[in-house]
Amino acid sequence: MLLGKVMGTLVSTQKDEKLRGLKFLVVEKLDMKGAPAGTFVIAVDSVGAGTGEVVVYVAGSSARYTAATEGKPADATIIGIVDSWDLNGALQYRKSSS
Repeated sequence: MLLGKVMGTLVSTQKDEKLRGLKFLVVEKLDMKGAPAGTFVIAVDSVGAGTGEVVVYVAGSSARYTAATEGKPADATIIGIVDSWDLNGALQYRKSSS
Protein backbone atom coordinates (compact mmCIF):
# COMPACT_ATOMS: atom_id res chain seq x y z
CA MET A 1 0.00 0.00 0.00
CA LEU A 2 1.11 3.52 -0.77
CA LEU A 3 0.31 7.02 0.46
CA GLY A 4 -0.77 9.75 -1.90
CA LYS A 5 -2.59 13.06 -2.11
CA VAL A 6 -5.43 13.56 -4.58
CA MET A 7 -4.40 16.47 -6.78
CA GLY A 8 -7.32 16.45 -9.20
CA THR A 9 -9.56 14.46 -11.49
CA LEU A 10 -9.12 12.92 -14.90
CA VAL A 11 -12.00 12.80 -17.37
CA SER A 12 -11.95 10.26 -20.18
CA THR A 13 -15.04 9.97 -22.35
CA GLN A 14 -13.51 7.25 -24.54
CA LYS A 15 -12.24 4.27 -22.56
CA ASP A 16 -12.34 0.51 -22.33
CA GLU A 17 -15.88 -0.79 -21.80
CA LYS A 18 -14.87 -2.35 -18.47
CA LEU A 19 -13.85 1.08 -17.12
CA ARG A 20 -17.13 2.85 -17.84
CA GLY A 21 -18.65 4.38 -14.72
CA LEU A 22 -15.39 4.48 -12.77
CA LYS A 23 -14.00 7.76 -11.40
CA PHE A 24 -10.33 8.52 -12.11
CA LEU A 25 -8.23 10.71 -9.81
CA VAL A 26 -4.73 12.15 -10.21
CA VAL A 27 -2.71 11.12 -7.14
CA GLU A 28 0.73 12.39 -6.13
CA LYS A 29 2.78 9.87 -4.18
CA LEU A 30 3.82 10.96 -0.65
CA ASP A 31 6.70 9.77 1.49
CA MET A 32 6.05 8.65 5.08
CA LYS A 33 6.60 12.19 6.38
CA GLY A 34 3.90 13.47 4.02
CA ALA A 35 6.28 15.19 1.61
CA PRO A 36 5.41 15.05 -2.10
CA ALA A 37 7.55 12.62 -4.07
CA GLY A 38 6.92 14.38 -7.39
CA THR A 39 5.53 11.19 -8.92
CA PHE A 40 1.93 10.97 -10.10
CA VAL A 41 -0.43 8.10 -10.87
CA ILE A 42 -3.96 7.90 -12.22
CA ALA A 43 -6.02 5.81 -9.81
CA VAL A 44 -9.53 4.42 -9.82
CA ASP A 45 -11.46 5.79 -6.83
CA SER A 46 -13.23 3.01 -4.93
CA VAL A 47 -13.98 5.01 -1.75
CA GLY A 48 -15.29 8.44 -2.78
CA ALA A 49 -12.09 10.42 -2.24
CA GLY A 50 -11.85 14.06 -3.26
CA THR A 51 -9.25 16.60 -4.30
CA GLY A 52 -6.89 17.51 -1.46
CA GLU A 53 -7.43 14.33 0.53
CA VAL A 54 -4.60 12.05 1.59
CA VAL A 55 -5.33 8.49 0.53
CA VAL A 56 -4.03 4.95 0.66
CA TYR A 57 -3.80 3.31 -2.74
CA VAL A 58 -2.58 0.03 -4.16
CA ALA A 59 -0.82 -0.54 -7.44
CA GLY A 60 -0.21 -3.42 -9.80
CA SER A 61 -2.24 -6.60 -9.51
CA SER A 62 -3.51 -5.56 -6.05
CA ALA A 63 -5.44 -2.75 -7.74
CA ARG A 64 -7.80 -5.31 -9.25
CA TYR A 65 -8.93 -6.84 -5.94
CA THR A 66 -11.59 -4.29 -4.95
CA ALA A 67 -15.30 -4.64 -5.61
CA ALA A 68 -15.08 -1.67 -8.00
CA THR A 69 -12.15 -3.00 -10.04
CA GLU A 70 -12.37 -6.78 -9.96
CA GLY A 71 -11.74 -8.11 -13.47
CA LYS A 72 -11.04 -4.61 -14.80
CA PRO A 73 -7.80 -3.24 -16.30
CA ALA A 74 -6.80 -1.05 -13.32
CA ASP A 75 -3.19 -0.51 -12.26
CA ALA A 76 -3.85 1.80 -9.27
CA THR A 77 -6.89 1.95 -6.97
CA ILE A 78 -7.62 4.19 -4.00
CA ILE A 79 -8.71 1.95 -1.12
CA GLY A 80 -8.85 4.36 1.83
CA ILE A 81 -8.97 7.98 2.96
CA VAL A 82 -6.37 8.74 5.64
CA ASP A 83 -7.47 10.30 8.94
CA SER A 84 -4.00 10.38 10.53
CA TRP A 85 -0.70 8.57 10.87
CA ASP A 86 2.32 8.73 13.14
CA LEU A 87 5.85 7.39 13.06
CA ASN A 88 7.58 6.36 16.27
CA GLY A 89 5.01 8.26 18.31
CA ALA A 90 5.38 11.50 16.31
CA LEU A 91 2.25 12.63 14.49
CA GLN A 92 2.97 13.00 10.77
CA TYR A 93 -0.50 13.85 9.52
CA ARG A 94 -4.00 14.54 10.81
CA LYS A 95 -6.93 15.23 8.51
CA SER A 96 -8.38 18.68 9.07
CA SER A 97 -11.94 18.78 10.34
CA SER A 98 -13.04 21.37 7.75
